[in-house]
Amino acid sequence: MSQAFAVVIEEADHNFSAYVPDLPGCVATGPSREQVLVEIREAIAFHLQGLAADAEPQPPVRSSVATVQV
Repeated sequence: MSQAFAVVIEEADHNFSAYVPDLPGCVATGPSREQVLVEIREAIAFHLQGLAADAEPQPPVRSSVATVQV
């Protein structure tokens, strides 16, 4: 079963970083927006595998994303 997670992407001077608000500690970096999305997808899968291996419950998905134009 697949799930959708909100991912926050931030641009720095020389790379991009991403984190998942609903999975504390789940982060990734990459040289481009496209690459950081690849990396965070892998990080999410790894994070969820770790929770399962430790018999820890997966936190509920509570975050969502909206773009507000001003």
